Amino acid sequence: MQTDELRERAAALPHEPGVYQFLEGETVLYVGKAVDLRDRVPSYTDPRSRRVARMVERADDLDFAVTDTETQALLLEANLVKRHSPRFNVRLKDDKSYPLVQLTDHSIPRIEVTRDPDEGATVFGPFTNVGRVETVVKALRETYGLRGCSDHKYDNRDRPCLDYEVGLCSAPCVDETDAESYTEDVTAVRRFLQGETGVLVDPLERAMEAAAADEAFERAANLRDRLAVVRAFHGDGGEAISGDGRESAVDVLGATVEGDRAVVARLHSEDGQLVDRSRHTMDAPEGSEGVAAVLSAFLVQYYAERSFPDAVLLSERPAEREVREWLETEGVAVRVPGAGREAKLVDLALKNARSGPSRTDELGALADALGTTRPERIEGFDVSHSQGKAAVGSNVCFVDGSAEKADYRRKKLPDRNDDYDNMRALVTWRAERAVEGRDDRPDPDLLVVDGGDGQLGAARDALAATGWDVPAVALAKDEELVITPDRVHDWDDDEGKLHVLQRVRDEAHRFAVQYHQTLRDEVSTVLEDVPGVGPETRRRLLRRFGSVENVRDAGHDDLTDVPGVGDATAETIRSRL
Repeated sequence: MQTDELRERAAALPHEPGVYQFLEGETVLYVGKAVDLRDRVPSYTDPRSRRVARMVERADDLDFAVTDTETQALLLEANLVKRHSPRFNVRLKDDKSYPLVQLTDHSIPRIEVTRDPDEGATVFGPFTNVGRVETVVKALRETYGLRGCSDHKYDNRDRPCLDYEVGLCSAPCVDETDAESYTEDVTAVRRFLQGETGVLVDPLERAMEAAAADEAFERAANLRDRLAVVRAFHGDGGEAISGDGRESAVDVLGATVEGDRAVVARLHSEDGQLVDRSRHTMDAPEGSEGVAAVLSAFLVQYYAERSFPDAVLLSERPAEREVREWLETEGVAVRVPGAGREAKLVDLALKNARSGPSRTDELGALADALGTTRPERIEGFDVSHSQGKAAVGSNVCFVDGSAEKADYRRKKLPDRNDDYDNMRALVTWRAERAVEGRDDRPDPDLLVVDGGDGQLGAARDALAATGWDVPAVALAKDEELVITPDRVHDWDDDEGKLHVLQRVRDEAHRFAVQYHQTLRDEVSTVLEDVPGVGPETRRRLLRRFGSVENVRDAGHDDLTDVPGVGDATAETIRSRL
């Protein structure tokens, strides 16, 4: 990104706390936080290190989201870094991760403070103050007796440990409490961590009052201090979004309309913590009633392609009653809060919406260039084989410019060394399933074929033969030419509409090659007859060289570069092949 462009983009940022992201295409290079976005981002026009300078040089876009407080910005930054693993965040000055609280995925769950949660665990946080978190977890354990020991210690006990003696655990390991009672205690702890503060405050208050009545003033003072920490605990994580302990996933939507364009900002929380945000540009419905109509259109288009949250908080009630009824039928609570914490969150979503679209409308530009409708849903196709062996096809899907991996498909194809026939067979398979109603995915707005005019012709033959009416284009790798049925486009390398097609094409290629390599590793080859070459070495050779033919052509030094292949084995391979 050029200095002048960055300075211009930074000057348009609001004087608000928030997070900013430097992007290279769809890849997040760096995530940062700021007390004042407009004051912070211009500092990157004069990078303070070579590393930062390289990051700015690579970036081609800048995205941002505003928050109400610096703490919210801090935690949103932590979640975005965790989600995207940006390359240039690896060596942050403060390189620690933030503490989390996890309930493990066991029949008798363990509670603990961690920075590296177990797979399958229920995780709460992140939080900014590890001392406060540890105090609260200790209070939860004293109140509800949840275990904190490792699996090894839990599985090998025949009598209670010291935690039981000091009142930190109910000793389920030796049946001092039954599984049903323990599960009820876990539920209470989960309710507290989801925001129901009274679950812990009430028993602590009773214990403090009892200690004072017994004139155990030191214990009463200790409980008083602990109570203050517990009451402040949920403020530590910023504003929790979920207002109902049963609602683990909540979306907050705010929309603005200006002329014929609308922007919808979405905040997303999981278990009460803000973990993601996005902004979406839309054409305002013709003759619409403003924001209410925009929200109706957005809700249907967005959630028809994605899983539903538990609740949606909106800035206005959707204009169409059918939309509200559809969401409620799907188990989604729909609310338009008028006051309180949820209303503040809707205001924050509106603030993000008013900040404008996050980037240029790549899909709109692509539609204009190709003369098609806006391609919200794009499917990509590619084939892969080794000299006609282990032929496979990939079918990937992008929705609103982002990969929708749940809708990826792959298919084995007949072994033949003909890319055109393979592409024809792959698209025929997808088209027939769509026409006959055997594919549970919606029809795409555009097909992208990896290849040139021959691959596009094969795909269009398949579409014509099956009667599946979907526009298709091809993207050739060498010169990045976009091929349509009536012309060839040579777009500039930095155009967003080209980047859309490249992302789809590259992902289709990656998915096809990955599947092909899996199948190729499973098939028998003449390498099986080479002494000293076992299954693992065979797989390494095929991954390195791509085919038996390439292994045959490899030199001695190339072969010995493969782990497990020494000088003697390399000579054996060369002589046998």
